[in-house]
Amino acid sequence: QVQLVESGGGLVQAGGSLRLSCAASGRALNSHAVGWFRQAPGKEREFVGRITWSGGITYYADSGKGRFTISKDNAKNTVYLQMNSLKPEDTAVYYCATTLVYKATLSAHYNIWGQGTQVTVSS
Repeated sequence: QVQLVESGGGLVQAGGSLRLSCAASGRALNSHAVGWFRQAPGKEREFVGRITWSGGITYYADSGKGRFTISKDNAKNTVYLQMNSLKPEDTAVYYCATTLVYKATLSAHYNIWGQGTQVTVSS
């Protein structure tokens, strides 16, 4: 039973934009928040930001502040990650995940994960 599906990744030049989508279903809908993480080759998975299903409260890691925006469409059960002014160091596989934990930033606090979508930023 698929519960989180990411889409929207691709190849973009530095300075460009991408919007990632995370479509939720099943148990993934019964969560407190949806978070975005990314993992570059050889590096640990990194928290990018999150949004609560109720109220749409957002929180961002420093790496994305001012450039990344997380939003949601409750009617479509979908969360978005709008990424602007992309840099080569943003290259990674991006994952969405759900959590029942309040103000969660650690990947261990997220229990349902999507399959990931590759984002590559060329210089």
